[in-house]
Amino acid sequence: MLARLLLEDGTLFTGKAFGAEGESAGEVVFNTGMTGYQEVLSDPSYCGQIVTMTYPLIGNYGITRDDFESIRPFVHGFVVREHEEMPSNWRAQFTVDDLLKEYGIVGISGIDTRMLTRILRHHGTMKGMLATGNRPVEELQEQLSASLLMRDQVAKVSVKNVFHNPGPGECIAVYDFGSKSGIVRDLSKRGCDIVVVPQDFTADQIRRLAPDGIMLSNGPGDPKDVPQAVDTIRSLLGEFPIFGICLGHQLLALACGADTEKMKFGHRGGNHPVKELASGRCYITSQNHGYTVKPESIKNTKLQITHINNNDSTVEGIKHKEHPAFSVQYHPEAAPGPYDSGYLFDQFLEMIANHRLDNPKPTRQSVMFTRGDAARTLRSDGSLKGMSKGEPTYAQK
Repeated sequence: MLARLLLEDGTLFTGKAFGAEGESAGEVVFNTGMTGYQEVLSDPSYCGQIVTMTYPLIGNYGITRDDFESIRPFVHGFVVREHEEMPSNWRAQFTVDDLLKEYGIVGISGIDTRMLTRILRHHGTMKGMLATGNRPVEELQEQLSASLLMRDQVAKVSVKNVFHNPGPGECIAVYDFGSKSGIVRDLSKRGCDIVVVPQDFTADQIRRLAPDGIMLSNGPGDPKDVPQAVDTIRSLLGEFPIFGICLGHQLLALACGADTEKMKFGHRGGNHPVKELASGRCYITSQNHGYTVKPESIKNTKLQITHINNNDSTVEGIKHKEHPAFSVQYHPEAAPGPYDSGYLFDQFLEMIANHRLDNPKPTRQSVMFTRGDAARTLRSDGSLKGMSKGEPTYAQK
């Protein structure tokens, strides 16, 4: 079946449809990863976006649900040069085509993804319409012009209930702004007692939970779309050690008085070099973001820049000069990508231990949670399992 991708500047690509039939509008972006397409598809940070994979062959190792970063895909469309219909992988459970059909996601193959990527790099990310069938282009253009990019995606992808992944170690409250399961997995590997909370969990609720530290997760969209989260973080700053990743990094910056801005085409891929200013070391990182912290806005805050991007010098890491709080723009949990920066989770736990020396741990009040919910259900090691709710339990430490 015929499929077409129409950009808001009028550029039209015609190719072969795969996945679901229909029409879908979204922000057209590109990812430079050679592998990891199933993690990309299931990353909540891509909510509302039509994702172009720059690597030409996609689908050759199929789809394995155990490698998902959330319970389902969140992309609004998928664009590839060549789609492999017969994957070769003993772990594969089904194909990319099967996955897209299951969740009603439109895909297109057989187009010049290199040309598309050059357009996005030159003109910046833009709206696009992905459609199957032979509907007149003029009608698609009219519909695309009238469409609006999604706002407040965080509320759409965040869990709605508190849930618990038990562990013997530090209690970490993970704010789910669209968290990848890799974050929970890396904390679980370190024995943490993890309580995942919704994006609108209040500061008072956090105080009643009394965690040892707070993790601000990744997520989709503009950080300024979640002002209540910024206010909550500002209220908790100094009371609890805080570690932010990706969107969580931007929210921490806003809470401390810095500013953010939209990038021309963002960073999406698994090979972005980042320099740690203190040591001069360079780390290869996995990234997925379209917004960045404005470096000039940090001057009048109590933040300092700790990491920069070696390609374009954008801010990749910050820390607070007075309070136990730091964040990075990239993904130390990778999934997919290099694990060079996994040490940051250890630094977070070390920061918690140092904070406890001067701040005795408060008593946790009785808090009801479930062991999972339909949006994101994990095993204790952070890997995905079925979608059963689990019985309500009570945490008290």
